[in-house]
Amino acid sequence: MWLVYTLITAFLLATSSCIAKIAMRGNDEYIIGWLRLIFASPLLLLLLFWIQIPKLDYIFYQTILILIPFEIFAYLLFLKAIKISPLSLTMPFLAITPALAIITSSTILGEELSAVGIIGILLVVIGGYILNIETIHLGILGPIKAILKERGSMYMITAASIYSLTSVLGKRAIIHSSPMFFAIIYFPIILLFLTPLIFIRHKRGLIRINSSKKDFLIFFALGVMFALSCIFHCIAISMTDAAYMIAVKRSSLFFAVIYGAVVFKETNIKERLFGASIMFLGIILIAFA
Repeated sequence: MWLVYTLITAFLLATSSCIAKIAMRGNDEYIIGWLRLIFASPLLLLLLFWIQIPKLDYIFYQTILILIPFEIFAYLLFLKAIKISPLSLTMPFLAITPALAIITSSTILGEELSAVGIIGILLVVIGGYILNIETIHLGILGPIKAILKERGSMYMITAASIYSLTSVLGKRAIIHSSPMFFAIIYFPIILLFLTPLIFIRHKRGLIRINSSKKDFLIFFALGVMFALSCIFHCIAISMTDAAYMIAVKRSSLFFAVIYGAVVFKETNIKERLFGASIMFLGIILIAFA
């Protein structure tokens, strides 16, 4: 049953990203990121009434304080990436996170790299290359040059790289709390620290927001989808090994490619689906590693 809940999580996460891209057509990515958390946080915090609150120690609070600036930076880069570039091209690069996390964890947590894990990392890299395979006519380095020229791809790669660090630190925070508790309170905490930045940008006239009834419904749907993805994440991760759950959750990249084709009429979908499939296979190998 955990597999079903994880696939639902992946679908909801991709749906939330699709709605965010729609919302950012006429709005600032900072305000969209903030509104997504505004509408999601109350639903998440309600879950605290149904779980056991763990005893928190100094290491938990220390880890959270280290996590916050990295998480906010990566979160804003993620939103900027899907705003300016095709969803089917940028979202698959999130596969880099587990690939880099296995390296980061070996450095921070002392976990060893296995042969299977290394093969998984290589498949993620190959899949990323295939995402831009249509530029192969420019030479063998064409796809790599295309990645470097696409600002959205570079933003997402940077965000995914930061997430590889925050995922390891998040694991540390979970060890000193609980998976359910951490998943519930993490994004409301992000909202708490992001809010002053939003008010500063608003005061400087840098925030732009459309406030029609249609926009409000989009913002509401954005938050609800994100909150539901977190809730199903909590349920799924409580039923199986975290590594397997997170790996399957990355199937969101397939849903993102499909949304790119159906909603945004993006091109080169076959190549991107193939590249995403190779990356996903790499993630599965990393999970088993």
